[in-house]
Amino acid sequence: MLKYGLLMGIACLALTSPDGEAADRHAEYYYPTPDSEETYIARAQTLAESGRRSRIAFVTGLTNRMLQNPYPPEFAIFAKGAEAEKLIIVAVKSDTYNTLYRMRALLATLTAVARVTPLFKEGAVEDFFTFFDLCKMLGFERLTVSDGRNFAHRIMIE
Repeated sequence: MLKYGLLMGIACLALTSPDGEAADRHAEYYYPTPDSEETYIARAQTLAESGRRSRIAFVTGLTNRMLQNPYPPEFAIFAKGAEAEKLIIVAVKSDTYNTLYRMRALLATLTAVARVTPLFKEGAVEDFFTFFDLCKMLGFERLTVSDGRNFAHRIMIE
């Protein structure tokens, strides 16, 4: 029994970072290890009908819209995690979205896109909610943004 407890303790230590947060298995694969993090306290609530399927459909729909443009996408967006609860946005072109400020500009643009959706308009929240609130409504818990080379930032959505 003691041996089992010791093994479980070692496993827990291996799966957490020094600050106690679960290890990010997507870091160093899709993006560099984030060197900054923030928490967004959402104004929205998670929709009852949100789930893995709706999060994947959102990412697929947005990707398909970008691929219909007459120019290649500047970023890739995808959902990861057992329940697709982690949203990841990675720049795919050099010298774009390579600072926190440029990435925030992209997120502000995504807020503008979200505000014209029927979901925001019907709820009369288009001048109040942000892209982060849309993420919360869909059930995303974490958003990681990266330039795909040197920079990554994580937003925890609560």
